[in-house]
Amino acid sequence: MEKQLIRLKVNGAEHELSIYPNMTLLSVLRDELGLTGAREGCQEGSCGACTVLVDGKAVRSCLLLAMDAEGKDIITIEGLAEDGQLHPMQQSFVDHGAIQCGFCSPGMILTAKALLDENPNPAEDEIRKAMSGNLCRCTGYVNIIEAIMAVAKKQE
Repeated sequence: MEKQLIRLKVNGAEHELSIYPNMTLLSVLRDELGLTGAREGCQEGSCGACTVLVDGKAVRSCLLLAMDAEGKDIITIEGLAEDGQLHPMQQSFVDHGAIQCGFCSPGMILTAKALLDENPNPAEDEIRKAMSGNLCRCTGYVNIIEAIMAVAKKQE
């Protein structure tokens, strides 16, 4: 298989990369760009650890070919903070103890951000439904839901 040249916009920066056509966005982010916030969990889209934002939508980067992300705006957890300040969702996860081992946190935070961008005032059951594709083995989800609800309330 021959490598192909693509351009990806990640966290506001343009990158020109020579990659194999079968490479996932996850592998390009981690192995080619050194952005390791998206985690490799299940490699089948079930755990949500690899979630990134693509054109504002939460996407499992282990299921998306990097070639298919060309021309789209990609945001990883590394691109969420601005001017040295954590994004409100990141800060809320810290404040509410929603981060324990941290493996699932980037995917959780980006999924929650996408939810609130689409629905700024979700009910608790809407939050639980939106987060159902992100697995966590440490927190029991209570603190995660509380962290998301706190950000939603601040936006009112």
